[in-house]
Amino acid sequence: MKVAKVLEVKGSKVATVHPDELIETLSHRFRALRIGAFVVSSDGATVEGIISERDLVYGLAEHGGEMLNRKVAELMTRSVLTCTRESSIADLMKLMTVKRVRHVPVVENGQLVGIVSIGDVVKHRLEEAQLEADVMRDYAIAKQ
Repeated sequence: MKVAKVLEVKGSKVATVHPDELIETLSHRFRALRIGAFVVSSDGATVEGIISERDLVYGLAEHGGEMLNRKVAELMTRSVLTCTRESSIADLMKLMTVKRVRHVPVVENGQLVGIVSIGDVVKHRLEEAQLEADVMRDYAIAKQ
C-alpha cells in the first residue's frame, strides 16, 4: 500500500507556520487545531523545517518561559524526513519507528503535497487488518 492511499482518505491539507511566527502564537494554533506538528514554510509550499509538540517541550526545558517570545525558526527541526505519494506504508512505518518521528511531510518535486502522522498510519493498518479478518471470516463461513 502506498502513501497516496492514506492521502486519498485524509486529504492533502497541511498546517504550515512561517519561521518568523512567535512560539506563543504557535502554541495557541496547536491548541485550536488540535494537531501535533506544523510544517515550517515561508511560502506554504516548500519545507524549511517542522515543529512539533515535542520541540515545544524541549524548548521549554531549555529556555523556560522566555521560549514563548522566540521565533519558530529557533526551535524547529531543520532536518526533516520526508516521503512521496509513492512511498510504501511499510517503509514509512519503519522510518517512523527507527527515527522516532510522528509526522512525515509528503514532498514531490520540492513541493509540499501532504503530511502523514503515525495516527494516520495506525488507522490505515487497523482498517486493512479488519478487512483481512472479514475476508478470512467470510472464507471460513463459505467453507462450512
